[in-house]
Amino acid sequence: MDFTFASFNVKNLIGPDKEYYEFQSYTPEEYAWKRDWMASQLVDLDADVIGFQEIFEEEALREVISEASSRARTLNDAVIPDKGKAYHRKVIFRKLGVEPWDDAALAFAPNSADTGEPGKRRPGLAVLSRFGFAGEPEIIQDFDAPIDIPFQPLRGLDGDLEAGSFRLRRLSRPVLKVRIPVGDTVITLFNCHLKSKLGEYITPPGADFAPEEDLTRYDAVGRAMGSMRAAVRRMAEAWVLRREVMSELAHGNPVVVMGDFNDGEHAVSSEIIAGEVPFKNYQWMLRHDAESYSDRYTAEEASSITEQVERSRLHSAEKLFVRKSLRDMVYTTAFAGVFESIDQIFLSRHFHPDYDKRIADMEYFSVLNDHITDGSHPEAPYNKLASDHGQIKAHLRLRRD
Repeated sequence: MDFTFASFNVKNLIGPDKEYYEFQSYTPEEYAWKRDWMASQLVDLDADVIGFQEIFEEEALREVISEASSRARTLNDAVIPDKGKAYHRKVIFRKLGVEPWDDAALAFAPNSADTGEPGKRRPGLAVLSRFGFAGEPEIIQDFDAPIDIPFQPLRGLDGDLEAGSFRLRRLSRPVLKVRIPVGDTVITLFNCHLKSKLGEYITPPGADFAPEEDLTRYDAVGRAMGSMRAAVRRMAEAWVLRREVMSELAHGNPVVVMGDFNDGEHAVSSEIIAGEVPFKNYQWMLRHDAESYSDRYTAEEASSITEQVERSRLHSAEKLFVRKSLRDMVYTTAFAGVFESIDQIFLSRHFHPDYDKRIADMEYFSVLNDHITDGSHPEAPYNKLASDHGQIKAHLRLRRD
């Protein structure tokens, strides 16, 4: 059985004449253009399960899906021969057709920080599944109790000296957790949109804006501090997601994590989500409780440690594809001449080709990024209504026992 998982950051989907950010909204004509473009991308994507980011309103997304399904039926009528034709069963026609999403299930996770106030909206996300859902979707954003992340004093400082901590009460955007039934298997999917790299600046009491936002008085140090705040928050959110992933893996459940990580595969936040890469040979390492130079892990302990690390890891679908192909570059965003992938699909080892108990094989990985430009060329085919992200898709095949 073949199936596909895709991630699609749509860039601010909301209905017409609604101010989502300050002084930003779509005219009816602009909204129609965006809906048209998104529907076209969905038909090209043709994925069974799609994780969407930057969704302000469920209704607008349903309109896009309905339009995409209508286009899929029109396309099928044009390219799929009816059963009266002797050649209708040829494989090529199955490849040309697109299954509409009329019967697909949609789960929407609104942002708990979104009050609906014009100009100060906050986006949520959604998951569309042709396979439906097993159980009720779960939204992870607000915590019953705050998460305090303590820091220890650096060496050479008084051990009792207060080293500070970071407190997290809410994720900047929700994480949507759903269970997808694929054949006889149920896969746990996390769709996320981690904190962006845009700086966090603090507005002083009584002021209209933070000083760092005034670019006529450019404050390089202050803006660097804003970037640091954003990075710390993004890494903390990655740890929360990692904790949820580990809970699923502990129960033996296959896991897929997708979405806009706002960081590349090797960034610290992405590595927090994916987990550690095992050391080549733990027998070389001093034990955690070593009392002498020779106190190193045994062969049995080394094997056990490696297994514990491996079963906790997630793997980049993009890199699994690059490993089996000659393609050396995939990108989903571009800015100031830098092309990179910040949209990711991570898979637990249940999908890894080296794992003999895997449930599925990844056959292919594709990206729709022809609309992406860094804006440095006047002739670039950029339109602000299109997404500033490419769409990624993992093609998988369920294994038979």
